[in-house]
Amino acid sequence: MRAFSALVTRRWVAGIVALLALLGAGAVIGVVGQAERGPTANVMLPLGSDSRAAAELRDQLPEDQGSAAVVLFSSDSALNQEQLGAVQRIARGLPGATGAPPVVADDGTAAIVVVPVAAQDNNENIDVVADLRTAAKADLPDGVTAQVTGPSAIQADLGAVFDGANFRLLAATASVVALLLIVTYRSPVLWLVPLTVVGVADQLAATLATRTLAAFDVQWDESTIGILSVLVFGAGTDYALLLISRYRDELRVIEDRREAMAHALARTSEAVLSSATTVVLGLLTLLLSVFPTTRGLGLACAVGVVVAAGFVLVVLPAALVVFGRWIFWPKVPRTGQASLADSRSLWRRVGDAVSRHPARFAGVTVVLLALAAAGLTQIRTGLDGPDQFLEKPEAIAAGERLAESFPAGSADPVIVVSRGVEASTLDSTVKGVEGVASTRVVASAGGVSEVQAVLESDPGSDAAEQSVRDIRAAVADLGETHVGGTDAEAIDESESTSRDRVLIFPLILGLVLLALGALLRSVVAPVVLVGTVVATYLASLGISWVLFTQVFGFERLDNSVPLFAFVFLVALGVDYNIFLVTRAAEEGRTHGPREGMLRALAATGGVITSAGILLAAVFAVLGVLPLVVLAQLGVVICVGVLLDTLVVRTVLVPAIALVLGHRFWWPRRVGEAPARSEQRDASGEPDLALAER
Repeated sequence: MRAFSALVTRRWVAGIVALLALLGAGAVIGVVGQAERGPTANVMLPLGSDSRAAAELRDQLPEDQGSAAVVLFSSDSALNQEQLGAVQRIARGLPGATGAPPVVADDGTAAIVVVPVAAQDNNENIDVVADLRTAAKADLPDGVTAQVTGPSAIQADLGAVFDGANFRLLAATASVVALLLIVTYRSPVLWLVPLTVVGVADQLAATLATRTLAAFDVQWDESTIGILSVLVFGAGTDYALLLISRYRDELRVIEDRREAMAHALARTSEAVLSSATTVVLGLLTLLLSVFPTTRGLGLACAVGVVVAAGFVLVVLPAALVVFGRWIFWPKVPRTGQASLADSRSLWRRVGDAVSRHPARFAGVTVVLLALAAAGLTQIRTGLDGPDQFLEKPEAIAAGERLAESFPAGSADPVIVVSRGVEASTLDSTVKGVEGVASTRVVASAGGVSEVQAVLESDPGSDAAEQSVRDIRAAVADLGETHVGGTDAEAIDESESTSRDRVLIFPLILGLVLLALGALLRSVVAPVVLVGTVVATYLASLGISWVLFTQVFGFERLDNSVPLFAFVFLVALGVDYNIFLVTRAAEEGRTHGPREGMLRALAATGGVITSAGILLAAVFAVLGVLPLVVLAQLGVVICVGVLLDTLVVRTVLVPAIALVLGHRFWWPRRVGEAPARSEQRDASGEPDLALAER
């Protein structure tokens, strides 16, 4: 790495490297472009689940009717004959309608028409639902309202959330990063360099990630690229902050900026590469998930982190060296100025305070984290359909209105599909289950039959869940029979998510432990660092749950949030510990473990805090999308990163390291403590108490 850093910072070479890298990335982005998503049918359903099997068997029907939309015509009072006539006329003209007359509710205030939707992908489904809404609302009589709900409409409204979302998310992320870089550097020019480099890396990462996913036939969904951009901007800017901070520090010691960058790059590369490796390993564990889209997210984000780290270690140093020291204006570093490690910065003063009573600080911090995590026992997971949106779309509002006049499950029936069983037998078996309001045979051909069952209970309720389980038990002996639909999918999602957590959580921890052990050549330090990150994760979930229930009004946590938050917080949270302890090991070689940790805190405190605040803000940007799951994920990671940078990395890790001393690094030896006559207190004067000991 030293040879490479010396090469990339030579005269003219730096400019050529930066120019070629940016031109090459631009060519790949412009010429190759992102891969198109493959078929999206069943992409959200867990592999091996009963609901996925039902969907796949349903696809084999020769006259597969796909999903369905429910057109609801409603009024505040009973529909009169003129209104009913208009509704019947409109129903006959609906695109895709079967010609069946509208079903009028017992109270006379509403009528529904079920329209089959056989869209091949979600884009086509969105278009079909939009056409239905246009046709249903044309020439309505006074006092009648038309809305479209049902599985297809809910899926269309969910897909519409991402219409232009990636651009909005990218714009919001880039704006937040730019603002925080300006505040961090207090320079009108410097922020443009890392922002440009990371911005190009983001676009290249999206191209390479989608191409990689397509090459390995891994599915992804609309949110993948948005989350990928947030991660690339967050991780890439973190790495850039660390490199630029070290470069600025070296400029205070070395006159030649190329030599200063060579030193900075050689000293920073180990931490960045170790951090990126840890994050990539953590993300790749998502390939073991039973959810196809989770696998796609893990692989895409792993590619993104590799690209971000590569650009920061190759393109950013070259780009910075092209400019002189003036790029730091107005705070231009001058040779002879004190380095961060030797300064009396805020972080050094915090470290000195911790060093006077490290056991006390460690104990109090652990107690506070435990209290923050106390709310974990109250967490409830599993969002109902209406609770998935921050802003209620038409399909959800229509579903609620429909439930006022028809059985609650009319808009979203349970789907039972069987091979080798007579449709009449299947229908009578399902109809006999308690909690089923009505059934109808939808299709029967090629030995495959489909029956739809309307439940008496509200979709997403405990009663609906029990009814689905009862249906599954009733048809268990009917050969190849599977139960699907929204309620069945919710049950399978919850069970599959629990399976993923049991498998992936310990695997990530094991990989992170091994990576830290290899980096630090220590046994104790990795265990301590991983333990603090887990404590941060638990505390952030506890605090976030209080925010969700008391501030945002969420009653449940999405099933996927604990897993995704764990992956991102453990992988990214270890980053800041790596930045701190690698510098502590470097400083400890000449100053001993105690002073080395305090000097490392002084040197990295500012940049890690800036990086943490920036990363927290970037993930909070996920809230620009009106999906509860992304808002919840953004809040949990935001809280966790702030806890990690401001509390755990600043107080807890240094306190534990100071209590353990040389044992923190065991079996590695990190320097020797200075001679007693040289030991000094925080003010720089000889510490008589230490000398006596």
